[in-house]
Formats: sequence, structure tokens, C-alpha cells
Amino acid sequence: MKRFVFILFIFSLFSCKETKKENISHLVKEWNNKKIVYPDIMHFTVLGADTNFLFKSEYRIITYVDSAGCTSCKLKLEWWKKFISQLDTIGNLPVLFFLHPKNRKELNYILKRDNFNYPVCIDENDSLNKLNHFPSDLMFQTFLLDKDNRVLAIGNPIHNPKVKELYLKIIQGEKVEKDKGTEVINTKVTIDKTSISLGRFNWQKEQKATFTLKNTGNRPLAVQDVNTSCGCTSVSYSKEPVQPGGELKLEVTYTAEHPEHFNKTITVYCNMESSPLVLKIMGDAE
Repeated sequence: MKRFVFILFIFSLFSCKETKKENISHLVKEWNNKKIVYPDIMHFTVLGADTNFLFKSEYRIITYVDSAGCTSCKLKLEWWKKFISQLDTIGNLPVLFFLHPKNRKELNYILKRDNFNYPVCIDENDSLNKLNHFPSDLMFQTFLLDKDNRVLAIGNPIHNPKVKELYLKIIQGEKVEKDKGTEVINTKVTIDKTSISLGRFNWQKEQKATFTLKNTGNRPLAVQDVNTSCGCTSVSYSKEPVQPGGELKLEVTYTAEHPEHFNKTITVYCNMESSPLVLKIMGDAE
């Protein structure tokens, strides 16, 4: 019964169309209580140096990152460092990173650049995924496991603050109920635009864009969190609730690391029915 409640709660975290809801429901049920199988040989390193890493504990988190797309964008190591620091205040809970890079040299650079001094397993043969057949969706490649390596919850706590809240509740032994996710009082929001093209520009010049959210409902609008798809994109905004009729400006700053065509996303979690709100900036840094 306890695990079934977790399924219902996790399902309630994702606001989406009915077809996608059905897919998520099937995926969550498929992975509930599933045992994660590890390769016989695993090498963990910290900033390139081998390390002995024991991970016996009541709970553990494993996250898998495949070789598709922008590695730095998917890793979001600065966010993971903050989350791990938060976990450290609760107890000794290991977070296991299994990385299947398309370019090991690039991955080593990212780990050193972000000073990520936590153990990672660089799995060039994709052994862990071959044993477990993880979902292809980044949002469902992170798992909270019990001491027997069985899945208690699925979802990425870095990309979804509600999943993060769920993980912390389970780890701390708090009661998890589906109804808790429905207590938020929603409002209505309109936005002037959902995507902005920054055009062509010198890659060494910082670029800015502004999205304006208007509270058209009759309840205060509160932004719980804003996530970006890459560390090269940052967002500033007022943390104060926006009263009905008021506006909230999201000031987006893009700083290119090198010349590139880019298409970055900004995910806004707030108390609107269709949350999260996904915004995009695009352009050519030359």
C-alpha cells in the first residue's frame, strides 16, 4: 500500500496532456519496486582520480546520464552539488552518478570546471543501462532506491522541485499522500510570448531577454522554482507573490561558452494549472 501511494503521488507531480499522463502512469508502475542491477565491475572516480566508494545505506539515489544531446545541460552539476549538500544535513545518503559520455575528454573537462568532487562512474560501455533498460526521457533517469536497490520513487529532483520534495519526504520518513499535491491554490496566467529569438551576435557578448507573466486569476501567483537547461542561462525575478492583475518579469541572461547555435529552455514551476511553464530562447552565437 505504501508503494502504491508513492505511485499516485509521483503521477500527480507531472502536469501534462492525457496521452502523456497515460505514458507516465505506465512508466511509473513499471518501475515501482523494480530492482536495479549493477555491473560486476564499477570504477568510481573523483575529478579523474580513482576512489573506493562504499554505498551501503538505508536509501540511495542513482542518476544515469546518456550520451545524447548537451552533456553539460543534462548534468546540471551545480544544482546537484546544492542538493547533495542538503542531503548531507539529513544523513549519509550516497548519490551515484553513472555517466555514459559521447566524449570522455569533454566530460572530464565539465567535472573539473564545475569542481564536482563527488564520485562518478564513467560507464563508457553503457553497462548499467544495458542491464536495466532505463527510460529514454531525462526526467525519468533518476531513482530513489531502498537498501535492497528497489525503486521507491522515480523522477529528476534537479529538474522538478516537486520530485525533490517527494524524495526528501521519503528519506526523512514523512507521510506521503496523494492529496498533498492538490492543496495548492492555483491561479491563471497569461504570457506575452513563450519563445524569444536573440538572432546572431558575437559569442563573447552577454545577451538578455525578458518574459512577462501576468496574473489573470483571482489568487496570488507564486513561483516555486525556475530551472534552465544549461548553466549558460540564468534567470532573475522577484520572489514576492504577484497579486491578481499584477505582472512578473523573468529576466533571462545567456552567456555563450563558445560559438554555437543554441536552443535553451527555461522551466517555470508555479501555481498555475498547466505548470510547469516551458519557455525558450534561441539564436546563433558567432
